[in-house]
Amino acid sequence: MDWKIELIFVPVTDVDRAKDFYVKIGFHADHDQVPYEGLRFVQLTPPGSACSIAFGTGLGSRMQPGDQDCIQVVVPDADAALADLRAAGVDAQGVDEQAWGRFVTFDDPDGNTWTLQQLPPRD
Repeated sequence: MDWKIELIFVPVTDVDRAKDFYVKIGFHADHDQVPYEGLRFVQLTPPGSACSIAFGTGLGSRMQPGDQDCIQVVVPDADAALADLRAAGVDAQGVDEQAWGRFVTFDDPDGNTWTLQQLPPRD
């Protein structure tokens, strides 16, 4: 049986601000739906990813904005990722060199932390 992660919830305080931020850094806006009053569902996908993120209003999550601090994404080039984020006005940190990869970190406007990893060369 194949298991594929489809969606990760990212808690935010301002849905429009979060959507603008993620689109600015290159995410594709897949859905922005209000199926009924009190519920808004926004789904965005990072470039090249099979997994999306979601946020909105009325979704019932107990996670508070800024609590999501463990999303890790693989990128082909940490230096290019850092440059792209900084060009978009994001205060990204990096490049942190480790034996298991090169890392860039950044926070969204609510303080949710992302880690981008360039994998080390494989033998």
